[in-house]
Amino acid sequence: MPKTLFDKVWERHVVVPETAEHPATLYIDLHLIHEVTSPQAFTVLKERGLKVRRPDRTLATIDHSTPTLIDADGNRPFVTEQAEKQVSLLLANTAEHGIETHGWDSDYRGIVHVMGPELGATRPGMTIVCGDSHTSTHGAFGAIAFGIGTTQVGHVLANQCILMRKPKTMAIHVDGELSDGVTPKDVILAIIAEIGVGGGTGYALEYRGSVFENMSMDGRMTVCNMSIEAGARCGMVAPDQTTFNYLEGRKFAPTDYEAACEDWLSLASDDGAAYDKEVFLKAEDIRPMVTYGTHPGMAMPIDAMIPAAADEAEENALDYMQVKAGTEIEGLKVDRVFIGSCTNSRMEDLRAAARIMSGAKVVGDVIAIVVPGSELVKKQAEAEGLHEIFETAGAQWREPGCSMCIAMNGDKAAPGELVVSTSNRNFAGRQGPGARTILASPETAAAAAIAGVLTDPRVFSDAGEDPTDVL
Repeated sequence: MPKTLFDKVWERHVVVPETAEHPATLYIDLHLIHEVTSPQAFTVLKERGLKVRRPDRTLATIDHSTPTLIDADGNRPFVTEQAEKQVSLLLANTAEHGIETHGWDSDYRGIVHVMGPELGATRPGMTIVCGDSHTSTHGAFGAIAFGIGTTQVGHVLANQCILMRKPKTMAIHVDGELSDGVTPKDVILAIIAEIGVGGGTGYALEYRGSVFENMSMDGRMTVCNMSIEAGARCGMVAPDQTTFNYLEGRKFAPTDYEAACEDWLSLASDDGAAYDKEVFLKAEDIRPMVTYGTHPGMAMPIDAMIPAAADEAEENALDYMQVKAGTEIEGLKVDRVFIGSCTNSRMEDLRAAARIMSGAKVVGDVIAIVVPGSELVKKQAEAEGLHEIFETAGAQWREPGCSMCIAMNGDKAAPGELVVSTSNRNFAGRQGPGARTILASPETAAAAAIAGVLTDPRVFSDAGEDPTDVL
């Protein structure tokens, strides 16, 4: 029978098949770890006298709690002693168990879901887990990738397997040509708005159609990153020449690359493969998107009116965000702008934001920070002069890390402040207690920084040297 991409990768990794009484035992090819969800797992291993079963299939970095500022003395000011201890524990634990770790002195250090692909550790046909919700990012390469809890982190460290029920499959088709100014972030926000934050629950998503076929790897990673925001177990894009071009020559790329690519190409869903559910969107219907509530499903085109609340929870969300149904969202005063996170901190994202901010100035009372996703991204962005564009505009150019996405490292907004963010979650207080978050593309975030209000980035499409000449 014809098989889907998910089915093919799943079947390659089943150690013990699923039964009515027991989940399947699934082998894990790559276990990514960081400082927040691993300390407890290593403690359990120590208490039970266990070793890491496959250090060679485990890869570590520091990202969540790491400061993005360096003081005048060259020190990194941690927000708390606990944050500093988390980093120290990870470095000690990985050294003890012989795990490759990208710490302060590594040219590859960065957000775990940015540096993994950069190393070529993420490859088609793999199973990948991490103690982080947005592990779904790696599905952009045709891998089954998903987040796990701290207890499961310990299980994978100990036996390189995980117990899991096989999810159903959902194909999301987006065909046609995207309009100017519409980005991968807009595409995934439109999808989540269409199917809802629970629409993908119990499913593995496969993104199909010409929009994804024509999308860069950076863009595909943005889309797959937010699969979890629709409740999905994972999101996937079939590997193709775009994938192969990205991975070629990277540290962990297979030696016989031609043979590997031939195998990866065979992973694509077969003609006639059946999905449990299919969703269809037209590319031309998608416009620049923003969120207006307190979860990613409350998203809308930036030039639309805020819709009426569907229930009490949505009414409470509108109240929290201090917006009203039936009004425009454009023009809301912005306090902060965050460009970064595992969703939108890669080169394509930074170049897009720089195009908007080039020759412009961040409005005086707006605080804008730009945080590259990794040391590699930072180095390349600086080689291209992007950091100079941001700093000249009045934005802050930071060190790599998760930063304001989850606000664990001290980068956060004040209560009541409105943040336009390129991250993935707009939950109440996510970016600081009482902070209000609007999710958007790098272009929309950059436009907000220089306009001082939430602004459709398409108004800058005809801008000259000074993008503000169209305001």
